[in-house]
Amino acid sequence: MIKDILLHPFLISLIMLTIAFILKMLVDKLARNRAEKKEKDIRYIAHNIKHFINFVMVLSLLFVWSTEIQNFALSIAAFAVAIVLATREFIQCVIGFFYLVTTRPFRIGDWIQVGEYYGEVAETDWIKTTMHEIDMHTYQFSRKTIYIPNNKLITSPIKNLNFVKRFATHHFTIIRKESFNPYPIYENLMDEAKRHCEEFEEVASRYNSIIERKLDAKISGPAPEIHFGTTEIGEFKASFTLFCPTDKALQIEHKLTECFMTLWYNEAKKKETRG
Repeated sequence: MIKDILLHPFLISLIMLTIAFILKMLVDKLARNRAEKKEKDIRYIAHNIKHFINFVMVLSLLFVWSTEIQNFALSIAAFAVAIVLATREFIQCVIGFFYLVTTRPFRIGDWIQVGEYYGEVAETDWIKTTMHEIDMHTYQFSRKTIYIPNNKLITSPIKNLNFVKRFATHHFTIIRKESFNPYPIYENLMDEAKRHCEEFEEVASRYNSIIERKLDAKISGPAPEIHFGTTEIGEFKASFTLFCPTDKALQIEHKLTECFMTLWYNEAKKKETRG
């Protein structure tokens, strides 16, 4: 037990400090005596010797306390790691916020897609991005609010749909089981589609050109497109593509569906009559 006390770092450090203090006092005394005898100022030599003693003392103290310093450092490191792990999500969210601020992939009020979620950006803060959910089939708000952690915006692709907010490339399909030649109704159906798009044709053309310049790519529109085909099981399929105002997309879809059904059944009656 006495041996443990004598070898304790604190006691050894105290002895080392005492020895260093005594040595520096002796150096001062010897320097003064030598200066008096030779009448020469040698204080700089004494200062250098004391600095050397301080340097040796610091190294010695580090050596004596090395085990304790290592344990303390490991404790600090373990504590830091625990803090980082506990606040990892929060730190990632803050980093995500700075990512949004620097890259600016969207602004408040933009329509965006993050993963499988669509919505209008309502607010961004350090932790999350708030969106009002949008049903992209109807272009209407679903009255739901989506909170997306900012760290998800770093790892998930972000699609800016702001152009869709005013004009959209609207697709819809009509499928029929009956099988007969549908092409006699094609011209009438196309004329009806052009008639419904006529009122905003000029605006749609300008808006389409703006989007193409922004994307540096050719997109469908502004003229409506209708394609006839079949499904995988052989049923008739009519595919419509319209570049139209977002708020009128469903209305035009309903009118064209009504027109298609009317023309389809009229053609079916003609076929029965001929038959």
